[in-house]
Amino acid sequence: MPEPPGVAPPGPLTERTAREVKERRGAGSTRPGRSATPQPPAADLTDWPELDAVRLSHEHWRRRRARHRGPLRRTAAIAGLALLAVAAAITGSLLLLAGDPGLAVGCNLASAHPRVVGRDTFIRAENGMVLGAVPTAQNREPVPLERMSPWLPKATVAIEDRRFWQHGALDYDAILRAAIADLKAGRVLQGGSTITQQFVRDRYLAGQGATLHRKLKEACLAVQLAHEWPKRRILQAYLNLVFYGGQAYGAEAAARTFFGRSANSLTLAQAALLAGLPQAPSVYDPFARPVAARARRNEVLRAICKAGYISTARYRSASSSPVRLHPSARYTRILAAPFFNYVTRELVRRLGAQRARRGGLTVETTLDPRLQRLANKAISGWLYKPSDPAAALVAIDPRNGAVRAMTFANPGRAALAFNLASQSHRQAGSAFKVFTLTAAMERGIALNSVWHGPASLTIPNRSCLNANGPWVVHNFADEATGTMTLLRAIAHSVNTIFAQVIMRVGPANVVDVAHRMGIRSHLKPVCALTLGPEGVSPLEMTTAFATLAARGIRHRPQPLSAVLGRGGRALMRLDANGKRALSQSVVDRVTYALTGVVRAGTGRAADPGRPAAGKTGTAENFKDAWFCGYVPQLATCVWIGYPQAEIPMHGVGGFAQVVGGSVPARIWHDFMLPAMAGQPVRGLPTASPGRVGPAPQAPPLPPLSPPVPATITPALPR
Repeated sequence: MPEPPGVAPPGPLTERTAREVKERRGAGSTRPGRSATPQPPAADLTDWPELDAVRLSHEHWRRRRARHRGPLRRTAAIAGLALLAVAAAITGSLLLLAGDPGLAVGCNLASAHPRVVGRDTFIRAENGMVLGAVPTAQNREPVPLERMSPWLPKATVAIEDRRFWQHGALDYDAILRAAIADLKAGRVLQGGSTITQQFVRDRYLAGQGATLHRKLKEACLAVQLAHEWPKRRILQAYLNLVFYGGQAYGAEAAARTFFGRSANSLTLAQAALLAGLPQAPSVYDPFARPVAARARRNEVLRAICKAGYISTARYRSASSSPVRLHPSARYTRILAAPFFNYVTRELVRRLGAQRARRGGLTVETTLDPRLQRLANKAISGWLYKPSDPAAALVAIDPRNGAVRAMTFANPGRAALAFNLASQSHRQAGSAFKVFTLTAAMERGIALNSVWHGPASLTIPNRSCLNANGPWVVHNFADEATGTMTLLRAIAHSVNTIFAQVIMRVGPANVVDVAHRMGIRSHLKPVCALTLGPEGVSPLEMTTAFATLAARGIRHRPQPLSAVLGRGGRALMRLDANGKRALSQSVVDRVTYALTGVVRAGTGRAADPGRPAAGKTGTAENFKDAWFCGYVPQLATCVWIGYPQAEIPMHGVGGFAQVVGGSVPARIWHDFMLPAMAGQPVRGLPTASPGRVGPAPQAPPLPPLSPPVPATITPALPR
């Protein structure tokens, strides 16, 4: 140990020092008049007074040295404790070999609890395209050793445990070598742990402090594991578990994170860089500390060369190459984000958050990437200005409930924290008349029944009263439509006629029909329900219209085609079995009526050139606009509006006022036309409109007394 600077020790307090002092005093001579004084024994030097100064000088030097060397002594003490731990590890290892390992330190591999390390869950489209990985704090994709570059296991063995293939679970040469190196340095330089020990520590003892008991238990478990697992399995398990930094656990995730490629395509230099990271992932982080990462990589390359895996020339070539990183967005990139987020919530709901995020699942969805692209294109073709409203589109296969497309756009505004397609709840407007019409068909009201549609209508029925009085309904632009059939009334979306229809069938029955068809939101059984004042989502509305397309069979919306667990075991599959919600005869009459909306009614702009049925919808003051429709193979709903508030839509897409038959119907058309290209043209059910006659009347009610002010429902566009 070097001396503290500026502190020079006095001469040594030895027999020579005492002899010199005695000679200066003339030791051995006799004083006059006295007999000779015998010389003290050589060992008894402390009785000489002349040595006091020397003794004091030594004491002073010791005190000064103690002040300067206190920190060094503490370091030495720490190193001493570490060396004791190493010695204890050696002793423990010998004990393990001498007898039963479990008996020596009380460990049992069979009862040890391995750390649960998740693996990424990937969500794929119908064609196998990866949409993204469910977000998690640990990225991990276990792969067999055969699917790793051969350079990675070689580099790992060379730098971590060069005698891995020769020794057992413990490397006694390495332990002794580490102990000697630590003793020479006076501090801990080497650990001597094998790959087997490191794997055991990560798998069974993670989070436990570096105590003597843990070291012994680690060695014990390593010996037991080595008796049960072959070397290749241990190395494979280690490479699939070890932390490389950057949220990457295991070789595959590390290769993807740092180089944007799979582990089986790593080059020599890339494998060397990865092999050097587990020792200190943050210290050698190639993103944050490229210089340190390169130095560590070259250290690994030297170890590979020393092990005889590569020539000196190849070592020089590889070590002179720069570190070229190609970070991958594999674990962060998300395609079809609205649908992806919808699937993630569905997985969490059905399997739990832990299983969904860390279960290593393979999730096959019902999304058709082609239809998803067409949906985005249809919306962006009409809404692209920063001032334009948002839009959402959902498409469902009515034959099984498979969600084929789900998207939304919010031009010129920040990303939303919720899914407009599945989580927003907006007024459906006149699109809700479909549920009133269906309830009327269930109660035997004929499509050819005749109704009178004045420009405005006051409904004095007591069930429609509210705090402001009776219900007053207006047609769009106060249009007086006169007398017409119910078939024509739905085609032209006449408010005053459907106010009379809901009075005839009852609001509670309309609520019941809507829920049976697929609306899950809470609905109030009020008279105005037929005009769509309640909030519903595009997903709910699409589900309801898909029930009509399936001729009364309701399928719950299904984004999951199959969910496979580890080993390919199926956890979930698409359920093609639906539930009958409406009679086929009722649905056929409703569909027949809704084809008139597309052929000659408010939804003419949506006509895709093949048999189709649908309904427009516009909320009060043009705050929401819808078009929902279907062909036998696909049901689709389009909604547009401002998500931040209920803002009237004026001057959008060249329309002074946005109604369901304007922009929404055109987006629906621009999606459905190419979506159905190449698909066979299938006709929709036809049905007799029924007898022609006067509309059935509700029982008359006595006039209200005293009269009260009327409650006016503004005219709703079509």
